[in-house]
Amino acid sequence: MMSAIVPFSSQAENSLKDSKPNIILVMTDDQGYGDLGCHGHPFIKTPNLDKLYGQSQRFTNFHASPTCAPTRAALMSGRAPYKNGITHTILERERMTLEATTVAEVLKSAGYTTGIFGKWHLGDADEYQPDQRGFDEVFIHGAGGIGQNYPGTQGAVPGTSYFNPIIKHNKKFVQTEGYCTDVFFKQALGWIKEQKDKPFFAYIASNAPHGPFIVADNYKKMYADHTKVDKQQAFFGMITNIDENMGLLMTKLDEWDLADNTLLIFMTDNGSSVGSRIFNAGMKGAKASANEGGSRVPLFMRLPGKINAGVDVKKLTRHYDLMPTFAELAGAELSDDLDLDGRSLLTLINKPEAQWADRNLFFHGARWNKKGAGDRWGKGNTDPEGAKYTRFAVRTEKWRLVGKALYNIEKDPGEKKDVSQEYPEIAAEMLKSFDAWWLEVRPLMVNEDAPLDTGKPFIEQFDKQKAQSGIPAWKEPKL
Repeated sequence: MMSAIVPFSSQAENSLKDSKPNIILVMTDDQGYGDLGCHGHPFIKTPNLDKLYGQSQRFTNFHASPTCAPTRAALMSGRAPYKNGITHTILERERMTLEATTVAEVLKSAGYTTGIFGKWHLGDADEYQPDQRGFDEVFIHGAGGIGQNYPGTQGAVPGTSYFNPIIKHNKKFVQTEGYCTDVFFKQALGWIKEQKDKPFFAYIASNAPHGPFIVADNYKKMYADHTKVDKQQAFFGMITNIDENMGLLMTKLDEWDLADNTLLIFMTDNGSSVGSRIFNAGMKGAKASANEGGSRVPLFMRLPGKINAGVDVKKLTRHYDLMPTFAELAGAELSDDLDLDGRSLLTLINKPEAQWADRNLFFHGARWNKKGAGDRWGKGNTDPEGAKYTRFAVRTEKWRLVGKALYNIEKDPGEKKDVSQEYPEIAAEMLKSFDAWWLEVRPLMVNEDAPLDTGKPFIEQFDKQKAQSGIPAWKEPKL
């Protein structure tokens, strides 16, 4: 069982660095900051995540990217997404440059074993796959979502769905049984249970509650009295199902005596796709927005006895800070040529009010179209320069510049009053910093001209295996 939380001492602070805890990172897809009971939602049912909230240190000013593949690239690399070539979620612009060093590779260098369960979304071609990027155990669906298919290599295998999804497990496809989120958590837990000799890193990245909004009817019925919109019922039901799986994970960590030496992290990949219409924790904007609601997401960290529970960290932090944080915890060396944008959060974990140098954080909605993509994907602007000032933002501790509008976030977290006319020098300085950043990252957008007349590796490999040996049933782990 988890030990009692004890106050920090200097010895406890020092013990975090190089302590090599197990690390479990759970990230959900399109669930926003407000889509949690512990954040004030009026009716959502998330009792296990609410419990984790109480057991965790919470980073209340933590920001991801406005959409999913960019966030995943930042988590994996400690770098801004555009430095990894990630400027979209489709059209080959979701592929993380092969020049990037991943957090899995860094942790392996420090003696960790690594596993990913669920959504990868950083390239479907073989050389981009997680088994080539530092992951020992791979259990993933293809494309950006189960069933998705877009121009280029991104494409899900035929016949897969949210129920009984077809999963690529260590280069071989298996036919699972059950709901996708349940399947990913069960496989992750089965793998975790078997880890004995090395510290482990388990990355559980659910595709839920991303659309299409599919879940068992009993979960939808939980919300029938609160909304008549089927999509909203399903969205909230998918989150409650995630919550149940978080409860199972926490129970098993206790049962297996792993809780006290496991850093358990919960976060989401961007703002809410559906829930913001009902409750958005007072923020403006949702998924894909350059406003606060597009990027501010939950981050809970639990490590009993070493990270104080019930503490809020209010300093401005970012998704790419997690990679150097994990490296410092693991005692891994990071070379200067990695060109990291992130910095370790251990300073704030140890002392939430510690000095934390302010910095400009850059956000961009991306998603401009691509020449030659055909249909709607090839229409309109296809030039990154033409999209430069579209849906962009610059954030500091105090200010958020969104296009030409400037907001004092400390006084106006809901971004209701544009104060750019009152503080033109601040708006100009923040815009100047954005222009300099764009000049830095523009040459690194390496996927812009990637051809789309490619094969679809997931589909081709699935078809070949099906013809030669068939698709075996998944062996569900015994927990």
